Formats: sequence, C-alpha cells, structure tokens
Amino acid sequence: MTQKSSTATYEVRVRGLFRRRHIVSGSDGDLGVMRLERNRWGIVVGGRYTPETGEVLLFRRDPGLLRSQFSLWTEGREWLGASLRWSFISREISISTGGRPFRIVPLPGLRKGWRLVAPKTGEVACIRGRAFSRRVSIEVGRRKDLELVLFAYFLASQIMGESRWPGPEPEASPSALATASRS
Repeated sequence: MTQKSSTATYEVRVRGLFRRRHIVSGSDGDLGVMRLERNRWGIVVGGRYTPETGEVLLFRRDPGLLRSQFSLWTEGREWLGASLRWSFISREISISTGGRPFRIVPLPGLRKGWRLVAPKTGEVACIRGRAFSRRVSIEVGRRKDLELVLFAYFLASQIMGESRWPGPEPEASPSALATASRS
C-alpha cells in the first residue's frame, strides 16, 4: 500500500480445486469461509460468505453480458452494493454502495493483485496475491466495512491472473495534491 500502516490485515487461504473455499482469517483467527458457486459451464454465478459470527453475505450475478456484474446482499435481503465492469477489455471494476463509488484497479507494476480505490481519498485496500501460492493478503488502509472489502476480494479473486500486467500508477489524493501545491 502507499500508506505506511494499515488498520487491518486479513489472510485468505484457498482450499480445493473445483469447489474452492476461501478461508478468511484476521489477527484473532478465522473469520469465515467464502464459497463460489459455478454453473455447469464453470462460470461463477454467485458466492456465499459464512462468518464465524454475524450475518451471511450473498454474492449474486446480475443479468447481463458484462463481466464482474455482481451484487452484494445480506441473507436478510438487504442490498449492500453492486459492481460493473464497463468493458470486456478494461481491467477496472466499478463498485457502487449507495453512498460512495469505489473502483478496483490492478496494482502498479508487474505484481499480482488489485487495489480498492475511492475517487477522492485514494487507496482504501490492497489485495495482494503471492507469486507461487494460493494465499492472498488483504491490507485495509483505513477503516472500512468488512463487507465492502470482502466484495472487492470476491471480484478480484475471479480475475487475479489479469492483474499481472502493469496497472496504472496510483493517483494522488486531493490532500496530497494540496500539500504539494503549497510547497
């Protein structure tokens, strides 16, 4: 991450080949398990995150032809967010949570991973895949809901291989631009 410290760090261990389980753990131990649901052609059509304590999250593919077009729901049918990848070629995914939009973009340089970026404040979280491992680390730069971070991970885990090509350079946040213009 571009920031010196992170407010939370999560580790994800991927188990299984066809029916993958993503075991999410934090500093206090395992937090929950995410499972992807595929149709008979192998395309991801949804997912389910079952936490150790708390409410179950459901990831559903929205109707449409574009990739990464999913919505996030609680088991009690409360909508929490939606995603859309505007182009077949673009590697940017837009996330709408009702309040503030976010984007998922590849890490800069030849690295495996994605960044969750807010338009005005910059990088929120960093999802880093390891080169020859099925483990993933998620570093959250500032306090954000775990649901948003898990949604970003759900989307990024499906296209982790696409992040190996160099991504865009990080944008400077407005506060950093104001500081630079004063000096």
